[in-house]
Amino acid sequence: MAECLSGVRQNDSMKVLVNDVVKFQCYFTPRALGFFIRCLGNQGLVKEANELFDQMKKSGLCVPNSFTYNCLLDAISKVGDVGLIELRLQEMRSYGWELDKYAFTPALQCYCNAGNFENALVVFNEMHEKGLVDAHVLSILLISFSKWGKVDKAFELVERIEDLNISLNEKTCFVLIHGFVREGRTDKALQLLDKMRKKGFVLDISVYGVLIEELSRNKEIEKAMQLYEEMNDSGIRPDIKILSDLISCVRDERDMVRIVEDRYESLDLKTRMMLYNSVLKGLINNGLTDKAYRLLCASTGLDSGGNFNEDSLFFMKELVCPNTVSFEMVIDGLCRADRSEMALRLFRDMDCIGCKRSVLLYNDLIDYLSRSGRLNECYELLNEMKQSEFQPTHYTYNSIFGCLCRQGDDVGALALVREMRVHGHQPWIKYYTLLTQKLCKDGQAVKASNFLADMVQEGFLPDVVGYSAVIDGLVKIKQLDQALDIFRGICARGYCPDVVAYNIMINGLCKDKRVLDAEGFLDDMMDKGLIPSVVTYNSLIDGWCKNGDIDRAIVYLTRMTEKEREPNVITYTTLIDGLCNAGKPNDAMSLLVKMETNGCSPNRVTFMALINGLCKCGKPDDALIYLQEMEKKDMKPDPSIYIVLIEAFINNSNPKEAYDLLKKVVHDESLQDLNCKSRPILKEAILSLSADPRTSSNVKILLEEGHLTTLCNISEIG
Repeated sequence: MAECLSGVRQNDSMKVLVNDVVKFQCYFTPRALGFFIRCLGNQGLVKEANELFDQMKKSGLCVPNSFTYNCLLDAISKVGDVGLIELRLQEMRSYGWELDKYAFTPALQCYCNAGNFENALVVFNEMHEKGLVDAHVLSILLISFSKWGKVDKAFELVERIEDLNISLNEKTCFVLIHGFVREGRTDKALQLLDKMRKKGFVLDISVYGVLIEELSRNKEIEKAMQLYEEMNDSGIRPDIKILSDLISCVRDERDMVRIVEDRYESLDLKTRMMLYNSVLKGLINNGLTDKAYRLLCASTGLDSGGNFNEDSLFFMKELVCPNTVSFEMVIDGLCRADRSEMALRLFRDMDCIGCKRSVLLYNDLIDYLSRSGRLNECYELLNEMKQSEFQPTHYTYNSIFGCLCRQGDDVGALALVREMRVHGHQPWIKYYTLLTQKLCKDGQAVKASNFLADMVQEGFLPDVVGYSAVIDGLVKIKQLDQALDIFRGICARGYCPDVVAYNIMINGLCKDKRVLDAEGFLDDMMDKGLIPSVVTYNSLIDGWCKNGDIDRAIVYLTRMTEKEREPNVITYTTLIDGLCNAGKPNDAMSLLVKMETNGCSPNRVTFMALINGLCKCGKPDDALIYLQEMEKKDMKPDPSIYIVLIEAFINNSNPKEAYDLLKKVVHDESLQDLNCKSRPILKEAILSLSADPRTSSNVKILLEEGHLTTLCNISEIG
């Protein structure tokens, strides 16, 4: 009865039968119980099989033997319950039973189904030691390796099999080849194919098909063609799928012609059409879009502006009438090749030959024209669609919407959004985020803010990225309060601004010297579970440095390291500048040492900040050492750094060092790069050096040589 119910998949009746067996205390022989359990397992009723086994054993209605256990193991293996199968194996071993092939094989299958290959190999090796490995066991392991993407492991096992004198059957090899190809390992698939040839296996069309398809996709044309030739030599007739795969990727037109000529005239009209379109696709894929265009025109009697009659593919033109798919491929190829005029002309010519257009054709053309900024033509095609049987899709509208957004046309974009809403289409967020970013970049953050407000009014909610762009734009044009209003507004609407949005606000508040407010934002973001970034801390450190509270800035440096946020070159440079401004040059120099110790290399901005700061603190000798270190590292300082040093040495009563630097500046021709602010300072320094008897004669020589004429003259020096 169990076999009958199992055969017709009567699972409910099987469950009733299980209950009746227990209820009526039916005695079973071990073999009968095993057979019943196997029937349950075949129908996926593993839980019922396991419970029945325990109940029969506990009640004494059956004393299970190794056969009964093996049947239970087989059922469990189908669901991959590793824990349960290990428990049953342990029970068998506790009885002192020697496990046989019928016990090991389900265990192997179970581990493989669960992807537990470490234990699967343990079982396999134990079976091998006992001489229990056969082709079926190997197939289980091999196919599982392939299924789970362990291609190299599978192939190692294939080679190991050869040493065991065990032969895999054709079916297993076919499954492995399909699996290897699925994992993108055609190399191993081809090696296995070669082994199959040597063993004399008869290859079928499915193996050739899957390999040719993958080789064609990978542009391994020579290997694909070799398999095609092998098929022909073996008398296997390639189907249209194989032919299409080959034609769409071959580079040599002679190969394309040969493939087509072999089969073309014997095909029915529908299959011939598919092959014709594959030829068009192959030409386009190989960059021969013009040739595809001429073939299509020749096949329809349209003027292509060139002679196609001498072409090797000319024989095809009278054997088929191109369909909509043919035009879709060629028009798409022309658009990709930036041949928009040819594409549009071909699109218009479809009417002349009575070939039906499609939504895809309209969408391709509108998308291409929109990317080229040809908005008027996009609207012409859109209006034409509306008047035809084809209704514009969300893709149609969004192609035009994207063009409007790229052009920064907020008025046109909003008008199109309203039309889209009427037709049930949604504008793509990425485009109106792009529009807000463009407007903000052009200094029109207020307009961007109004646009987002209008979008909300239309029922389309922007994302945090769009709002962040507007907030950033408002901060940059000093509209901080409006930025705060938007930030608070999006929080009130249930948005959770990300770290980028918080960083924008914190940076804006710090630059506006509202550092305490910025700290409030830091606390808020941490309360929401957001982790401050290095940028967050850098903004606050810069804010406190600019506010003259260097100690508070140092606190944030400490907090960064506590939060495992590695300070970067901006962090250290900001603090070095802040320490110097706070009159702590020694601490600034110590921080530079710490910076390098921590593996953060100072850049030219770091050195210039330190040199400038040391000069302000009256330590030009130390500053000069860092200038020389810069030069050793091939870092070129701004000319203004030399001027700061010259002025500092003069103020420090060291005119000789000041003159040496002046001489270096004029001989390096750095004077022409001086900004307006530095020129008066340098002129004052030159006059000071010319008045000092220790350097006056040298300054006059520089002047006479014409090095200082852009700054002062001899009469000024006296």
